[in-house]
Amino acid sequence: MSDFMSGWDDWTAAFSDWTDITISELHGLMTGIMTACNAPDAEGWQRVLEELSFDVPNERALELLAEYAEDVSFALKDKDDAYAYEPLVPDDEHELYERVLALKDWAGGYLTGIGVAGITPSKDEEELLRDLAQIAAIRLDDAEEFDGGEEMWLHLFEFARMVPVSLAVRKRCNINELPLIKGLAPTAKTANEIAQDKAAQKTQSLYIDAMHQKQ
Repeated sequence: MSDFMSGWDDWTAAFSDWTDITISELHGLMTGIMTACNAPDAEGWQRVLEELSFDVPNERALELLAEYAEDVSFALKDKDDAYAYEPLVPDDEHELYERVLALKDWAGGYLTGIGVAGITPSKDEEELLRDLAQIAAIRLDDAEEFDGGEEMWLHLFEFARMVPVSLAVRKRCNINELPLIKGLAPTAKTANEIAQDKAAQKTQSLYIDAMHQKQ
């Protein structure tokens, strides 16, 4: 599938000024959460990202994330559509190492998303996740050859894309019910806001100490 058809070009453009994690990792994170949740709107994704201590992407990026999350959530609920799911990685026109590293990022993001969603996997699912963790643990730089070449790449990609399909057979919940944000009052501060408050308090404390020293 081409970068245009897969959405790689759209994600690259929308998240060009957001570098907290790669777009493949974010796509994996989103997919992991959509394995067990109904798709939230852009505001819901903003809240999730803030609670994960990420910077807030631009409005277009959040809208794109919400649109794809809705499509993924809908597809994974349908057995036939689910088999068409694919991780967001660059197409075959890109170097093999770029695709492998993108799949590694996606796998890591998916595992994080599963954790955020609070999913308790079955024994069979645990085995799938352990195998996926091996993909997330791949270490490869642009000067190295990927063992197995294109054939191994296709094997890993096919395995990775089927993991969400296998885990998606569960009842969905509202994203506001996730342990990450459940129970927070509408006025509750995000992790970023709390960190900013602490930094401001520290600055104020240093200022007061300095003033006392001058007296």
